[in-house]
Amino acid sequence: MSKLALLMQSYAEKKNLNQLDGVAKTLVDGVYFYRSPLGNKRQPFLYQSGIIAMAQGHKKIYLGGKSVTYGAGDYVVVGVPMPLECEAYTQDDKPILGLSIDVDAQLLHTLVNQLTEGAFSHRHEAELFTPYLKNKEQKEKKLNLGLQSESLNEELDDALARLLKVLHCDRDAKVLGEGIVKEIVYRTLLGRHGHILFDLAQHDGHYARIAKVLNHLHLAYADEIRVEDLAQQVHMSLSGFHRAFREVTSETPLQYLKKIRLSKAKDLINLEGKRASEAALMVGYASPTQFSREFKRYFNSTPRSFA
Repeated sequence: MSKLALLMQSYAEKKNLNQLDGVAKTLVDGVYFYRSPLGNKRQPFLYQSGIIAMAQGHKKIYLGGKSVTYGAGDYVVVGVPMPLECEAYTQDDKPILGLSIDVDAQLLHTLVNQLTEGAFSHRHEAELFTPYLKNKEQKEKKLNLGLQSESLNEELDDALARLLKVLHCDRDAKVLGEGIVKEIVYRTLLGRHGHILFDLAQHDGHYARIAKVLNHLHLAYADEIRVEDLAQQVHMSLSGFHRAFREVTSETPLQYLKKIRLSKAKDLINLEGKRASEAALMVGYASPTQFSREFKRYFNSTPRSFA
């Protein structure tokens, strides 16, 4: 068992989470502990943006025609919220264990500014840590998908281990946790897929503009949404907006919106006990019949099965 797996198992025992099947908040803002004793077959999930580190078990996520596999000793950088499909597997009958860390926008901008405004003593260091600045116009023409996996390097593994250690003690978590999270975000920015977070901080880039729209959709999914209005909101032509949106999410804007609505409705039914007809109206469906049909097609189950 790896160092991170041992620390996560110890944390689960310390916090009485050995029966957990899902996600639990920790005392550090934006940090969540994940445990699954059995895993799951391929099914729709809504991944939030942030950093996900795995200590035990493995997952495979599907987005459009692409897939990303990650397991013990790997982490995933999720730039924007993603409705996707995921399957998760245990190994040697041990539960899946992981941490997810939200990336605070203000912290991200502070770190990016420090990395790009002459904060280095040698020129080659700046070039090493800011490769995303090179050929920026070419990169804008072909945006990267909003999630990638990578193996933990020694520095990031060490920072995650220290975070888990302080989570064992409530006082340590409240005093030291925020600083360690800052280091983890910093180490991620320097990683092979750190450009995903760098691009989020570039307000004038297409990736950041699409991220702004996605955040809006996750807040206003129940409203009447017009794609033309979304494009105008981020000062893009309709054709350019459609192209950039699909490159980031592998979905059209309306497909993405539908998956958000259905995922939110499932939570309302499953977690809050709402009737299907109530949930449909709450997420923006005018027709309960259409809602039930699309819900069953997406989740391969009726709304009643989640009640």
